Amino acid sequence: MLILTTPNIEGKRIVKYLGLVTGEAILGANIFKDFFAGIRDIVGGRSQAYEQELRKAKDIALQEITQEAKNLGANAIVGVDIDYETINMTHGGMMMVSVSGTAVFFE
Repeated sequence: MLILTTPNIEGKRIVKYLGLVTGEAILGANIFKDFFAGIRDIVGGRSQAYEQELRKAKDIALQEITQEAKNLGANAIVGVDIDYETINMTHGGMMMVSVSGTAVFFE
């Protein structure tokens, strides 16, 4: 499955637009507790543990849109957008990664 942030596929012709596909992954409050517990892994202002969890969430969301697009008969997803949001809750926060794009069939 070809996944692109651009609205078209250079050198190819999109012959069918199959619709919007979306995927979401939410990291629970425990990631934040684990993150602060493992604060010592921060080097140069970056936390490898936290970045790994965000990558994992992004991969889950991308797998969801890929499967949804395959179910529609697509061979590519164009116009992909990845958003990261925090959800504040009474007893802790959550991080949400959402991905959306347009499933297409190209020749």
